[in-house]
Amino acid sequence: MEVPKDQMTTLLDNGLYDSAQLLGCFLVSSAITNIEANPYVKVENLVLQGDALFGEKEFRRALSMYKQALQHCKVIPKQTTNYSRSSLSTSSRSSSPNSINASAINENEVKFKIALCYCALSENRAALLEVVLELVIPYIIVQLSPQLVSQMEGIPPKARTLRMNLTLGKLYRISRHSRSAIACYKDCLRHSPYILEAITALAELGISSKEILSLFPQTPNRGGRPPFDHMDAPRWLHLYVEAQCCIASNDYKGGLDLFSELLQRFPNNVHIMLEIAKVEAVIGRNDEAIMNFEKVRSVDPYVMTYMDEYAMLLKSKSDQAKLNKLVHDLLNIDSARAEVFVALSALWERKDERRALSYAEKSLRTDDRNISGYIMKGNLYLSLNRPDVAATAFRAAQELRPDLRSYQGLVRSYLALSKSKEALFTAREAMKVMPQSAKALKLVGDVHASSSGGREKARKFYESALRLESGFLGAALALAELHVVEGRNKDAVSLLERYLKDWADDSLHIKLAQVFAASNMLSDALSHYQAALRINPQNEAAKKGLDRLEKQMKGMDPDAPEDEEENEAEDAEGDHEETELL
Repeated sequence: MEVPKDQMTTLLDNGLYDSAQLLGCFLVSSAITNIEANPYVKVENLVLQGDALFGEKEFRRALSMYKQALQHCKVIPKQTTNYSRSSLSTSSRSSSPNSINASAINENEVKFKIALCYCALSENRAALLEVVLELVIPYIIVQLSPQLVSQMEGIPPKARTLRMNLTLGKLYRISRHSRSAIACYKDCLRHSPYILEAITALAELGISSKEILSLFPQTPNRGGRPPFDHMDAPRWLHLYVEAQCCIASNDYKGGLDLFSELLQRFPNNVHIMLEIAKVEAVIGRNDEAIMNFEKVRSVDPYVMTYMDEYAMLLKSKSDQAKLNKLVHDLLNIDSARAEVFVALSALWERKDERRALSYAEKSLRTDDRNISGYIMKGNLYLSLNRPDVAATAFRAAQELRPDLRSYQGLVRSYLALSKSKEALFTAREAMKVMPQSAKALKLVGDVHASSSGGREKARKFYESALRLESGFLGAALALAELHVVEGRNKDAVSLLERYLKDWADDSLHIKLAQVFAASNMLSDALSHYQAALRINPQNEAAKKGLDRLEKQMKGMDPDAPEDEEENEAEDAEGDHEETELL
């Protein structure tokens, strides 16, 4: 042969994809190959070139090569399809679509490579069609035209590798075919119990921990005893399954306890610390979540997972310095990730909400299953007085994974749209899903507090939330606001001062300042705004409140518009800051 194929495989095995694809151009265009070679040699050459192009991330070109190979596969007699190709089955080429556990190229393998290209191009429907079952259960498959079905043989279940099952499970889940996804993930765990993403997926799809553990392989050893009976599985794997099932069923406390136990056994485990931080962010334990995200970054400063959640937490704390540093670091690590765009959105919300919104939408164009992107988008549309669009964003987040933040966003959106019934239904649903959540109780109270006739019910829900979680400042602040609305300013002050004895929190000082300002006790209001800023110098609410109060004390109108020149200066400063970041 004019072009040595073994040199091509050597280049691929060493990750030299650019060199391999250049050599591959000679391999696939060799006159001798095209004229004299039998079909399976052509298939092998086209697949090798496809692997090189895939490694170079030229997915369209790789797709073309694999499709040509597939056409040649179909003309090869079935008995000659499974030929030996040990030179292509090396385990070292894990980054290539060629690195699947097979000892021969066949039609199913080429189809899977095509599916991987479609996945890389975010064309998940097309990918699903390449690796779909042989339509033995037609009603769970994407609806296809009869002509297309006749052309699609699919990959039979017995012919699928572990990697095929995992990829197919993800595709089914994206396509909302939950039953088929569950079947694929179960097959993964029957093959190996250490596919942790399959465990998490099954938990989120509603499978119990008992059923998940029962899937673990039970192959008898020489003594006749199963070496991996699920009752004898490693203790940490049991804990991991239980933890994920607790989180999926909204038992956040139970999940956090189990993750904490795992962390004691595996200190500085980045994955477990990220899971803990994510759950704490979801349930509103912001200070603890921030602390754990900071621990993660101290152990692994290049991690990207859940950094969008961390950015949103820093935004809520008005910690612009840390948020700016985080965005700068993420841009240097991988500027194309959805997490980066969510972080940029959080960074720009304070100065330019529309620019922030464009980043949130870009995060969703990058990854349309990014929950933080939908939450960010919903909150921004609420700020822009577009509750109808905000509700759509929060519903999209809820379809992916219902959590407290999407419920809160939906309730706020419905209340802004004067849809009290829908708001109450949503809040009650949150309370049913999370019966032990003080924040869910407070959410129902918020709906009742929105109408004068429901304030007594609101008070009861706020008090119930405080009995369930005495340190829940959100409920204390809401109850104080209810006192103010009903003209009981002294009760509000008494409640807030009682909490200040135990919690030196800037939000308590701000609320006290607002109550004192409403009571015309301006000097007391001033001292509390200043106290809030001592605790958190970046608190925007305290800054705005203090500015307004100082205008009142000077006899000026606090609602007078800002000078246009100042606004232009801020815009110029913002443009300069973005230039530095990017």
